[in-house]
Amino acid sequence: MIVQKFGGTSVADPEAIRRLIEIVRTTRDREGRGPAVVVSAMSGVTDALLTVAAAGGAGQTDDALAKLRQLRERHLASAIALTAGARRDDVAAFVNTQFDELEAVARALGVLREVSGRSMDAIAACGELLNSRIIAAALDESGLPATWVDARRAIVTDDDHTRALPLMGETTDALRASVTPLVAAGRVPVLGGFVGATRAGITTTLGRGGSDYSGALVGAGIGAREIQIWTDVDGMLTADPRVVPSPRVVPQLSYAEASELAYFGAKVLHPSTILPAVERDIPVRIVNSRKPDGQGTLITAMHRSGAASSGITALACKPGISVVDITSSRMLMAYGFLRRLFEVFERFRTAVDVVTTSEVSVSVTVDDRRHLEAITQALDEFADVSVEPDMALLCAVGDQLRTDASIAARVLRVMESVPLRMVSQAASRRNITVVLRQSDLPGAMQRLHQEFFG
Repeated sequence: MIVQKFGGTSVADPEAIRRLIEIVRTTRDREGRGPAVVVSAMSGVTDALLTVAAAGGAGQTDDALAKLRQLRERHLASAIALTAGARRDDVAAFVNTQFDELEAVARALGVLREVSGRSMDAIAACGELLNSRIIAAALDESGLPATWVDARRAIVTDDDHTRALPLMGETTDALRASVTPLVAAGRVPVLGGFVGATRAGITTTLGRGGSDYSGALVGAGIGAREIQIWTDVDGMLTADPRVVPSPRVVPQLSYAEASELAYFGAKVLHPSTILPAVERDIPVRIVNSRKPDGQGTLITAMHRSGAASSGITALACKPGISVVDITSSRMLMAYGFLRRLFEVFERFRTAVDVVTTSEVSVSVTVDDRRHLEAITQALDEFADVSVEPDMALLCAVGDQLRTDASIAARVLRVMESVPLRMVSQAASRRNITVVLRQSDLPGAMQRLHQEFFG
């Protein structure tokens, strides 16, 4: 069984959805059953829905309703282009019902002048719910026996709204109850990604980029042979194409390498996507929906095709980070200081990317600035704190870094003229990460790419 997850640009409009239909048809003809399909909202829709929520909460009800009218027309146009007859009527009725409810929520927010996480999830989830229903009908219209599955009945999460975590055991049970029987009956199940529900049935979302995570959860839950992530690029690239012109496609890499690249900024893959696949040893393939005959990038437990000849598999970068320096003479020879320090970040639910320490100071990087002022105030109670914004992470990833010390030396030698704020190599020794000024990032990354991929 193959699970195919299609991102927002791969389901952006009727033309893109028709490409999806042919990809699904080809896979079904080859495999003899399935596949299970997970889809994102149309590109731009989730951002638009979040704008609606913000406008409603700010009392700008007319703006929110105008945006919802545009979104209603876009979804109805897609349904009309892809379906006919009774099927079209059924989908149009679903679309209209969803938008009627959204308009009622927007009006209520305009009165309350407050947007809770629960309300935000109820609004943001609609993009995936609408698009998955339209695509299921479009597949059925084209002769492929498809059935829509409400993702809220298939992905069970905790109640941490806007970034809920799946409850794995209950999610697996729910998937086996809702998806597996459809596959056994010869159907093509279609679910929206990004969306789940609590045990009590309250709608949740998995956080931005969570549709990839949903695809992996479905794959793990039903025991898929392969999870495919269909997107608008040819696969995992050796560098961010917005920074390095004409990067190469990486044909194969390990779970560990992919996870490092995703965590440190590679946009093709959501960092959490790999986790369910690793646990079940399911290969993940990244493929371009505009070039379905391409091989893309295959991610497996072992880098079976052999290490990259350069020693580096790919580069990743993350701009827009801040460096937080915490200094205290009480840190010297003292136990408990680091625990107290990191408890502050835990209290404000802010993840730390890179950490370096000296005798009396600790430096960390964060890319989530929402609580940075409060974190700084809390740290000020027991240390001197300074924050340096407009910094960037640059990460070189490769399994060979574990066995060949000369690779890390080459990385640093290439950047000898760049002022480096921090340098880190984690225990896994699959990456070497440097922190530098954001303005220095393009030149440094281009030089590194030339050195290793020339």
